[in-house]
Amino acid sequence: MQENFSLKPYNTFGVDVKAKYFIEVQTLEELRDAIHYSKNHDLHILFLGGGSNILLTKDFEGLAIKLSLKGIDEKDLNDNEILVTTKAGENWHEFVMYSLEKNYGGLENLSLIPGNVGTSPMQNIGAYGTEIKDIFVSCSVLDLENLELKTFNLEDCRFGYRDSIFKQEGKGRYVILEVTFKLTKKDHHIKTEYGAIKTELENLGISHPTIQDVSKAVINIRQSKLPDPKETGNAGSFFKNPTIPLAQFEDLKRKFENIPGYPNGDVVKVPAGWLIEQCGWKGKQIGNVASHKLQALVIVNATENATGKEIYDFSTAIINSVQEKFGIELEREVNIL
Repeated sequence: MQENFSLKPYNTFGVDVKAKYFIEVQTLEELRDAIHYSKNHDLHILFLGGGSNILLTKDFEGLAIKLSLKGIDEKDLNDNEILVTTKAGENWHEFVMYSLEKNYGGLENLSLIPGNVGTSPMQNIGAYGTEIKDIFVSCSVLDLENLELKTFNLEDCRFGYRDSIFKQEGKGRYVILEVTFKLTKKDHHIKTEYGAIKTELENLGISHPTIQDVSKAVINIRQSKLPDPKETGNAGSFFKNPTIPLAQFEDLKRKFENIPGYPNGDVVKVPAGWLIEQCGWKGKQIGNVASHKLQALVIVNATENATGKEIYDFSTAIINSVQEKFGIELEREVNIL
């Protein structure tokens, strides 16, 4: 255990805040020991995975626990399906690449998403027509109230758009230890109808794509418009795409003819990036913080010297301007501490 430890390497924004205490755990026993220590010393706990979905706005006066549980297990279900169980500390993209090397289908559209496996169910991460819930079977968690192990199945997790029980009533109670996915071995369901995948495959000269081709297309698209956190501090998409009533969208359509929307029954999902761009934020920089020049939805630590508060205040200014112009309140996707 270390004291007054800088968390700058452990958050993708690269914000330099300190934890009063820090420890890295690699086994369940070490994790339990660390939690016992925190309870005995009346310390709040901050669990760190890949650090890709968190904004640290101040020093943490408790115990930061870096979850580094590693390992992957496989179990055949039948000729076409396989269960793959992955520990929480495995890097998400590396896990996707591991699956593709074995020709396991289901994860290819989720390539190059930052973070670790353990946090993927919390957000119900998704991209290009695929969400975690589409391939999720179960996850093993540690209940912090009694330090007992529990298993959550698909229904238990109550997945929604970038949402789950772990962000609602279960927030702060459970630590995800491992996640089990059901993947395909041969009869893969290729999804190319979302975003720019079809166009990118055409650019690559591919007419009958494999899951590896889809992954390559997704990686190319993401690299072309999203900054690499290793080069420029960011947490990917900072805001959720808002969902508004159909009647409200129709009113906005009369005022803003080009406003895009994706109807679903009596509600419409509106791209947050478009709203932010229309308010003049794309590429705009204030002090150390900016909206990315290619994707307004991404806030970046432009100088690598931004504080968490500067980034938070920048996001608040975006929320206020979108509210004023469109009457839509954006919700932060990134967890704020």
